[in-house]
Amino acid sequence: MKMPKFLLLAALLTFAGLSLAQVKELPDFTRLVDEQGPAVVNISTSQMKKRSANAPLPGNEDEEMLEFFRRFIPRTPPGIAPGTPHGAPRESHSLGSGFLISTDGFVLTNAHVVDGAEEIAVRLTDKREYKARLIGLDKRTDVALIKIDALGLPAVRFGDPAKLKVGEWVLAIGSPFGFDNTVTAGIVSAKGRALPQENFVPFIQTDVAINPGNSGGPLFNLRGEVVGINSQIYSRTGGFMGLSFAIPIDVALDVQKQLREKGHVSRGRIGVVIQEVTKDLALSFGLDRPRGALVNAVEKGSPAERAGIIATDIITRFNGKSVESSGDLPRIVGGTRPGTRAVMEVWRKGTIETLTITVGELTEERVALRGAQRGKPSAEVAANRLGVVVSEISAEQKRELKLSHGLVVTNVRAEQRSELQRGDVLLTLVHKGQHSDLRTVEQLNKLLAGLDKTAVITLHVRRGENSAFVTISGLADKG
Repeated sequence: MKMPKFLLLAALLTFAGLSLAQVKELPDFTRLVDEQGPAVVNISTSQMKKRSANAPLPGNEDEEMLEFFRRFIPRTPPGIAPGTPHGAPRESHSLGSGFLISTDGFVLTNAHVVDGAEEIAVRLTDKREYKARLIGLDKRTDVALIKIDALGLPAVRFGDPAKLKVGEWVLAIGSPFGFDNTVTAGIVSAKGRALPQENFVPFIQTDVAINPGNSGGPLFNLRGEVVGINSQIYSRTGGFMGLSFAIPIDVALDVQKQLREKGHVSRGRIGVVIQEVTKDLALSFGLDRPRGALVNAVEKGSPAERAGIIATDIITRFNGKSVESSGDLPRIVGGTRPGTRAVMEVWRKGTIETLTITVGELTEERVALRGAQRGKPSAEVAANRLGVVVSEISAEQKRELKLSHGLVVTNVRAEQRSELQRGDVLLTLVHKGQHSDLRTVEQLNKLLAGLDKTAVITLHVRRGENSAFVTISGLADKG
């Protein structure tokens, strides 16, 4: 006896852990795509490059990975006729996505899609093509604004990324690998993600399938509003692996406004080097829980120095906004207009202090600091309870390093498990919110002698021209 189709479907759903009611709740994206798809554009760029004589030709890579694409991509690189010398200039093409934000032709996309392009072409879904001009781009947020000369164009609507909820359905439209108006969907996996070298964007993480060519395309919520710009993926293969990241649209709109008005983006800066407050650091500094941004260095002559910020301060609020992690501070400060007088709260030696600071302006990339200096091994001396041998810094070292005090690590015991290295200068010891500037070996040994074996301490360490806080959990037995 054959089972009715309805009962068969119900049985399959039960096996999959779903009910018919749940299936009916799955979203229908068709109306959203019909209404918003025409505002999404394909972007292609070109520039003249000189091909390296050692550059591999397509087809030399992994054969299995390229099997599909070989049907669509010629083995001869674009712009090179067979037999052309490898060193000859060629036209380099790149593909990306974008979306119309106004009916008169302003288009948002990623900076990396149009950076360095000599020509930018925009193609609409109705196959109309336009040459575009670059209004401006901002590499720090990876946002670019371009313009085509046309009127009466479809334009997207904007949503509020702050109202997005983790688990909410979202949809992307773009041109992965040049396939125009490809639609993919998924959910919001996380919000406020900080990525390495990306200090100014609280990324929206999704599991929407994003691939090369999707860059610059819009991320929609179910109301058909753009909430982000698809920008990056995490991948070990170059293809989608379930981790996609989008720039919140409010960040992008602020950038495009500045690009349209003045051609560049102004950001605030205060001149501090910060690090994350871990559980052990919070314990050492007497903070109730891990939060804030720990200042480990203050730039000479900076707004921070003028405001009275010192190394070992933990910034917990800035300009009315809570600083829950160190990654929050660059975004908050960067989003503050230069010249703004801001109020901030810092945790200093067990109490909250309020400081007023005038925000400076972030200039282009600053010169990198020199590498860490290394001290010379000392004669065989017994290590202290930290597992290191230290000596007082000389007058010459004080002048060279511009320090008033400190103890230099001259040797490290083999079994020592902390992050301390030979050549480090120990500046301050912090335990349960008490700060002690280190000036003599005798002083340090006396401080260590008064601590329990299970004590958690933090050391402010100078390494070359950089500084950081190092937490040590547990000390060696007393001698």
